[in-house]
Amino acid sequence: MNTWTYRELLADGMSPNQVRDAVRVGTLHRVASGLYLEGVQPPLVEHLRVLRSALPDEAVFGFHTAAHLYGFGVIPSGKVHVVTPAGTPPSDLKSVASHQAVLPFGDPVEVHGLPCLPPERCAVDLARAVKRLDTLAVFDAALRSRRCTADDLRAEAARHDGLRGIRQARAALPYADPRPECRQESQLRFVMIDGGLPAPEPQLWVYDERDEPTFRLDTGYREQQVGGEYDGRSHVTRERMRADRARHNWLAAHGWNMRYYTDQDLYHRPAYILSTMRSALGLSSI
Repeated sequence: MNTWTYRELLADGMSPNQVRDAVRVGTLHRVASGLYLEGVQPPLVEHLRVLRSALPDEAVFGFHTAAHLYGFGVIPSGKVHVVTPAGTPPSDLKSVASHQAVLPFGDPVEVHGLPCLPPERCAVDLARAVKRLDTLAVFDAALRSRRCTADDLRAEAARHDGLRGIRQARAALPYADPRPECRQESQLRFVMIDGGLPAPEPQLWVYDERDEPTFRLDTGYREQQVGGEYDGRSHVTRERMRADRARHNWLAAHGWNMRYYTDQDLYHRPAYILSTMRSALGLSSI
């Protein structure tokens, strides 16, 4: 895969306007300021391999970028995140978010040939940096990826004592679980836990009269037969709607008290989630 600097393209006879036009039509892809790659935007790994040549030698990938490479990139970012040791000049590329490490890090971990912070360090750094609502989602996804264990995360969090964001990371860490299947499921659990409700079980299986697993809920309380689910669908087919109605009716007939939530509830009215779940659980309002 061919790469060029801006000066090399000009030296080969292209004008500035021709470079801009080539990017616009897709014959060139701008990886970073002054660095171009042949063709349209490549997959992330290829993009990062090219970008690596423009980064400081000491830089490693971390935060959102390393999380994506490890398989737990549930928090999107429009920039490539790199980490450099303290005292090392940061990258000045506009497409790069450069972080100077407060804590030292050892040898990087190679992922697809790219140097990254260790997965537990990446997860704790990210949980310290994201919005509070996303802390549990980071840890859940890290465990689900099997790149690190709960013990790894606890040991790493202990090294971050006193650093900004560690309190929110530590508040979520005891509830980390690999079972949630998406960011919003983790966020729903976090709203409930952070609001003072008992910690619900994620991906809760419901069994029929023959003790066969029949339906799986996003989260819930088995003993109280109360479930909560996130519905992020913007369009539902007729077949899907029929299946949903049959599922809802079966759960109701078997004594389950269900509550369903949307993005509006999750991001704009968490108090509604808490009040409806308290009511379903028969708990008094705070």
